Amino acid sequence: MRFTSLADWLGWLEQSHPKEIDLGLDRIRQVAARLDLLQPCAKVITVAGTNGKGSCVTATAGLLRAANFNVGVYTSPHLLHYAERIQINNKPAADELICAAFEKIADACSLSTEGSAEISLTYFEYGTLAALEIFKQQNVDYIVLEVGLGGRLDAVNIIDADVAVITSIAIDHQDWLGDNREVIGREKAGILRQHQLFVCADHNPPQSILDIAAELKTQSYFIGREFSFSVEEKNWYWQGKAKSGGAIFFEEMQTPHLPLPSMAAALQVVQLLGIGITSAEAGQALINLHLPGRFQKLVYQGREFILDVAHNPAATEYFSKRLAAEPVAGKTFAIVAMMSDKDRTASLANLVSIVDEWYLLDLANIPRAASVEALTENLVSLAATIKQSGNIHQLMDSLLIRTQSQDRIVVFGSFFTVAAALAYLQADSQASRGSL
Repeated sequence: MRFTSLADWLGWLEQSHPKEIDLGLDRIRQVAARLDLLQPCAKVITVAGTNGKGSCVTATAGLLRAANFNVGVYTSPHLLHYAERIQINNKPAADELICAAFEKIADACSLSTEGSAEISLTYFEYGTLAALEIFKQQNVDYIVLEVGLGGRLDAVNIIDADVAVITSIAIDHQDWLGDNREVIGREKAGILRQHQLFVCADHNPPQSILDIAAELKTQSYFIGREFSFSVEEKNWYWQGKAKSGGAIFFEEMQTPHLPLPSMAAALQVVQLLGIGITSAEAGQALINLHLPGRFQKLVYQGREFILDVAHNPAATEYFSKRLAAEPVAGKTFAIVAMMSDKDRTASLANLVSIVDEWYLLDLANIPRAASVEALTENLVSLAATIKQSGNIHQLMDSLLIRTQSQDRIVVFGSFFTVAAALAYLQADSQASRGSL
């Protein structure tokens, strides 16, 4: 074996391909064919979208597990441990399994026929193939794949899914996907196939998605049309279509922690798959779901922390509404760091009215991160109160001195930001998971 530890493999993968992102399916499809991964025996659900993907993946997998199926889930990026990306029945794959899969992929890349060179794959492409290889070995019943970037040219799109899901379309990754919802929608709709089952959780989908769905004659299910939900006090209600085409109603389920459009889409997916699950079973499965970094609450030294990976205007708008719906007696303090390619001013503007003091996390070790100076300029333009910048230890130490038990501390802006806070909080046994 080339490497005996997952850390060594990941270190090699980070350097082995000339580009971090290299969109296109030809290279990975060739290797997948050599490994016989292009036609999984399991049923496959692929989930694309700007926001809400992770929640929909989590909910779909949770409902399938509640129906006693073995479920493989592939997501990205991870927060603390690489194995978070590849899970079977809600448990990360063992490092040994991932290393063995990487070795098999590397061998397949090295195979060359006359006139052909060795194939080079990106870090993400290796991870995608590793997930598919592990799911094949473990003989799972269902595979739920989260699209990493876009859809049409994303590595997971080598698989023809049984059900395709698009959660929402907003402006993000403009350098790769375009600067308007119509162009981005076209990229996301690249996961659709002829006559395929298609579930859309965007209440106002771009016309490009509607056009592609019609062109491919997909069996389409749109939120607000074929399925919908409503909320009444602490309960929510869902209605949609059964596999047979008849109407189905789930009533008085306790409102879950994750976003309801994504939960509603997941319920429609399992109905289309013909999964027999009752309203009570579905409600119980969804209410117990938590997704790290999505309005995640932790209590540390008597302070409430809320961690969220919101990093674009649509996501921070949703985050701000949830914060406003849960006011605190004291002040709200924010730790933030964002990537340089994000619409930072618009994203931060959604939270200025809620946050009393801002603390800027220095992610100078992350090449894509916006500098503290750039974040300062963004917040100054919004008349925000900036108190300090520094590394996570400096900011946490200051906040624990400055805050009181009635205050709350929110951490958001990117996966890197939340990961830094989680690593700090989980390093101390005083951190305990709260409930929403």
